[in-house]
Amino acid sequence: MKIGYLPHHVIQSKRAPIAWLTHLALVATLISGLTGCDGDSQPPREAQMFTARDGTRFAVEIVVGGLEVPWSLAFAPDGRLFFTERPGRVRIFAEGRLVAEPAFVVPDVASVGEGGLLGLALHPNFADNHFVYLAYTAGSAEGRTVNRLVRYREVGGRLGEAAVLLDNIGAASIHDGGRLRFGPDGKLYLTMGDAASPSRAQDLASRNGKILRVNDDGSRPDDNPFATLVFTWGHRNPQGLDWHPTTRVLLATEHGPTGNDEVNVIQAGRNYGWPVIQGSEQRPDMQTPIEVYTPSIAPSGASFYTASLIPSFRGDFFFATLRGEHLHRLRIDSANPRRVVLSESLMQGAFGRLRDVVTGPDGALYVATNNRDGRGSPVTDDDRILRLVPAQ
Repeated sequence: MKIGYLPHHVIQSKRAPIAWLTHLALVATLISGLTGCDGDSQPPREAQMFTARDGTRFAVEIVVGGLEVPWSLAFAPDGRLFFTERPGRVRIFAEGRLVAEPAFVVPDVASVGEGGLLGLALHPNFADNHFVYLAYTAGSAEGRTVNRLVRYREVGGRLGEAAVLLDNIGAASIHDGGRLRFGPDGKLYLTMGDAASPSRAQDLASRNGKILRVNDDGSRPDDNPFATLVFTWGHRNPQGLDWHPTTRVLLATEHGPTGNDEVNVIQAGRNYGWPVIQGSEQRPDMQTPIEVYTPSIAPSGASFYTASLIPSFRGDFFFATLRGEHLHRLRIDSANPRRVVLSESLMQGAFGRLRDVVTGPDGALYVATNNRDGRGSPVTDDDRILRLVPAQ
């Protein structure tokens, strides 16, 4: 078979056709593809190849399919991949197989609209304490929905010992935020949307429209900028955040209203403007983004690439896009984090809506699709987890 690839500059907005697929010589660490329904192994999937603007050629393999709206991905120190499915399941991919039974099913999840089981984070000392953190939308005793942060302990591939750390945060069928990340300072960061009530973003007494910063037990860190859990405010619906591996600059992605999607440099105590300003609009007491996207691309989960498997990607900021149907690559000037030196779309339209991206322990980038979230056009085997590796 002749090996071919779809150059970046000719990728169209529709999914790349099957004719472009080609067998790839896999590296020794390949995780075999398999369906997400019963955990049975299948032969390795064919890989699709792409070329970035700088000439970097990479291949995209399908690791696992048949999933239902995978929302957040996190690797454990032992190499297991933990991920959430929005209807309420925590799943584990280990030793080349999807574990058939969920590690946990959230009993009180309210999977309505954009809500449901969203963020997942593993404690920095997971190897010792096995703490797993989940952010989800839940039904309350009063018949309304709330956003909640709960800590569990993983034992033998199952979650238990639930401890509710945060509760009764405003929720809605849209704008629930929900991304969880531990920072290099050991604190847990949680993005919260405005829950369809824009005024909450400018109300410091509300936890909506904020990025929250908490200790690993849910308490307030002494060095927070306010006497609350609020780290930053004035957000509409932030859904991705990560720290530069050397400078520790924190970037966050955020959904705009109709366009004006943003990437922001996040600094403690700052006001990011919503709903007073948006996009490139300015006010002296509010922050403006380093990148603005109109029409909307709906940016979601994000990760700096910290490995060396694809050397030209090292240090770049990647984020998944839903409406944009691509993986976005951003490079910032290490001496000036507000200066963007590269911005490009990868895999445009090839896999539909993308929700999250992380760096794996094997050095590959892992990406979750979200074509079954009610706004996509799912194909056979959606939703999937993809793996980006160097083209051979």
